[in-house]
Amino acid sequence: MSLDLESLARRGVSKIARTVSPESSHVDKWTPATKAALLSLFHQYGQMVRDGKKLPSVFDVGLRVFSEFEEDGILLFLFAVLGTRSKTFVDVGSADGLRSNCANFAINLGWDGLFVDGEPKRLSLGRKIYARNPDVFLYPPQFVQGMVNRETVNEIISSAGFSGEVDLLSIDIDGNDYWVWHALEAVKPRVVVIETHVEFGRRNIVVPYDPDYVFPGCHEDYHGASPVAMKALAQSLGYRLVACNRFGFNTIYIRADEGVGLLPDISIDDVLRHPRNADRSRRFDSVRSYPYVLGGSGYPGTPVPPDDLRASPPTRPRAE
Repeated sequence: MSLDLESLARRGVSKIARTVSPESSHVDKWTPATKAALLSLFHQYGQMVRDGKKLPSVFDVGLRVFSEFEEDGILLFLFAVLGTRSKTFVDVGSADGLRSNCANFAINLGWDGLFVDGEPKRLSLGRKIYARNPDVFLYPPQFVQGMVNRETVNEIISSAGFSGEVDLLSIDIDGNDYWVWHALEAVKPRVVVIETHVEFGRRNIVVPYDPDYVFPGCHEDYHGASPVAMKALAQSLGYRLVACNRFGFNTIYIRADEGVGLLPDISIDDVLRHPRNADRSRRFDSVRSYPYVLGGSGYPGTPVPPDDLRASPPTRPRAE
């Protein structure tokens, strides 16, 4: 009888997959040592504020625990400077609630919150992992399944029992992010982290609203809003741009009346500073002929004539 090595290998991998719990790849992210280091850093920043010392740049405080890139460190810094109030978050487009801009606050810093996503399997996995986590199993965040758009966002959040001021809102739904924030009234976040489409460069453009949009739609580069358009929306809602991840596609805003004198605004040049964005902006040529509306012009938006979609100036790389 011949030995089927391929079959044996498949069975071995299957056995490992059954015996290793889903959270095993994350356990180092919520150890006592990790929590102690994060709390120490948080209090160190806060003490610098109280002592009147010069704060580091938002471009020098990034670190990744659960977030996809370095948003965890930036948000930790911002709340150390601003202070926390409700210690509550709302994460729209959360997937399983682990590779999230809010997971670090939920698991390591004791915040309450809401994870919303359209994919039931991802949410089910998240519920199981949070239910077994020793720090949050007694009162885990809520996981709510729903397709979020302008028409549904407020009902989904309100029905979960969230209203009024929350410390943090994260929106990452690969499409209608701009329009969902524009429509949001159920909660009033102090800090907002939201995805932009850096491929649109410095153009002030938004893809028109489509309540049925699901990524990638008709073209993987035809969705969302440019950083310029998102900043215009933020300003109309009373927020100012103070940070972003190093690649610029996650922009971070705080209420305009908070952090004055401590957290300066950053520019669109800062958002697009990474050399990667010069390459990404070239992708716009493939969707230049598609329809757009003007950022900050309200809903449904002012159409942008194709002739106005001129090439934006090249990104000027800036040292990290």
